[in-house]
Amino acid sequence: MATITPVTSADHDEWLVLWQGYLEFYETSLDDAVSEATFARIVDPDGNLHGAIARDASGSAIGLVNWLTHPATWTSADYCYLEDLYVSPDGRGAGAGSALIAHVREWAEQHGAAKLYWLTAETNATARALYDKVATRSGMIHYQVDLG
Repeated sequence: MATITPVTSADHDEWLVLWQGYLEFYETSLDDAVSEATFARIVDPDGNLHGAIARDASGSAIGLVNWLTHPATWTSADYCYLEDLYVSPDGRGAGAGSALIAHVREWAEQHGAAKLYWLTAETNATARALYDKVATRSGMIHYQVDLG
């Protein structure tokens, strides 16, 4: 079973390896400055991004999750958006993904969020099999407009 802990400054190098694996999985890349700014926002105690790392029994970092909350118009409480979830190939199948989701769910409940939600690629069948066990599909279709 994976151990889940909040991301700290000391986790930088391990987080970055997982982050790069996540970006590669989605066949994308970011400028190093964006990745560094993201990490800085996650470890900023006054920041609005949050993160956790999953570690295996030997203490190796095998997964990450990043999330944020935002106001909503359909409730007076915030919604919690799980933005990034990644488990390294060698860490998959041991419950790290579900443990990371459970960690965010517990955090969201403790912080009074009305809902926890996330998106994934239609083609991500492995992740969707897990998500179908721990959440309900909303039936919504995601659209976006890139703004530069």
